[in-house]
Amino acid sequence: MRRLRMGMIGGGPGSFIGPVHRIAAELDREIELVAGAFSSDPQRSRRAGMDYRIDPARAYTDVAAMLDGERAREDGIDFVAIVTPNHHHLPAARAALAAGLPVMSDKPATATYEEALELARLVRASGLPYGLTHTYSGYPLVREARARVVAGALGKVRKVVVEYPQGWLAGAASGKQAEWRVDPARSGEGGCIGDIGTHAFQLAEFITGLKVTELFADLGVVGAGRVLDDDCSVLLRFDNGARGVLLASQIEVGELNGLRIRVYGDKGGLRWRQERPNTLAIDTIDGRTEIVHASGAGLGPDARARTRTPPGHPEGYLEAFANLYRDFAAILRGEAAPLLPGIDTGVRGMAFIATAVAASRNGSGWVKLDI
Repeated sequence: MRRLRMGMIGGGPGSFIGPVHRIAAELDREIELVAGAFSSDPQRSRRAGMDYRIDPARAYTDVAAMLDGERAREDGIDFVAIVTPNHHHLPAARAALAAGLPVMSDKPATATYEEALELARLVRASGLPYGLTHTYSGYPLVREARARVVAGALGKVRKVVVEYPQGWLAGAASGKQAEWRVDPARSGEGGCIGDIGTHAFQLAEFITGLKVTELFADLGVVGAGRVLDDDCSVLLRFDNGARGVLLASQIEVGELNGLRIRVYGDKGGLRWRQERPNTLAIDTIDGRTEIVHASGAGLGPDARARTRTPPGHPEGYLEAFANLYRDFAAILRGEAAPLLPGIDTGVRGMAFIATAVAASRNGSGWVKLDI
C-alpha cells in the first residue's frame, strides 16, 4: 500500500503549525509531504521546501502553480493540507476542490460564517472528503470520554464547564504568530474566540454528543490597541437542557495551554486536562473516582486503536494530531472514520464565533445558535 501524497498550502519559514501538520501526517507512514505552495514569496517557498526536504521543483510559487504542476505529474498529490492564516482558508480550499483534491484544513474552517456556508456548499457539491484539525478530539482519552458519556456512564448530562486559558498575549502582540491573530483582515471576525474558543466549543460538543442551542457572550478586548477579543466568557445551553460555561482567554499571565473540561451528569462526572492528557478522571455519585490511563486496561476500542505506546509512556499533542491524519487517510482509502471533524463541525464552529461576537457587541443577552 503506497503512501498518500500531500501538498501543503502555507507553512512557510516561521510557521508553527506547518511543521506540526507535516510531523503528524507522516507519523504513521501512511502519508508523505511531497509538494507545497508554502509562501506567496517565491524565495520563502523555496526555503521551506528545503527545510521540509522535498524536491525543489515541487516547492511552488503559488497555489495555482502547485495544482497545475501536480496535475501534470504521474505521482501528483492526492490531497491538500491548508495551514495558512484564516483568511486564506476559503480560497485555498476552493481551488483545491475545483482541482478535484480532498482537503485537510487547520481550524477554524474560514474567516467568517458566510465563508463557511460557501465552503460547505463547495464541499458537498464536489463530493470530496474534507477534514478539520480540531486536534484535541484526536486524544485517546478524549475519545474515551466521549464513548463513556454516549454510553450513559454519567447519566443525563446536566453541566459542562470548558476552559481554555493562555497567557501569551498578555503583553504586546509581537511576532508573526501573534500579529496575524490580532488582525481582523487575516484572523476574521473573532480573535481569542476564534483561535481557541472554537476548540473549547468543539470539545464540549464532541465529548457530550450534545449541541449548543443558545449562548450568552461577554467578549473583552484587554490588550492596548487591539480590536479583536482576547478574553471571553460564554454561558451555554444545550439541546438536552444542560447548562454550560465556556471560558477562553489569551491574557491570563502564567497560563500556557490549559485546555480542560468537566462534564457532570446525574450519575457521575468526568475531568480531563490537555496539559495532563494521559489521565481521565471518572467520578461516580457514590463517591468513587476511577482514574483512567492512556493505554490502560478497560479502554474502549476507539481509544485503544489510537494509542501507540504502553501505559506510562506519555503521548500528547503530536500523536493526537496524527490520529486525525490517520482518520483522514482511512477516509481517502474508502474506509470509515466517523469521528473526524468535517465541514459540519466547521460550519458550527464559525456559527458559534459569529453569534458570540455579535451577541457580545450588541449586548443581546441570550441568543439562539441557529444552525
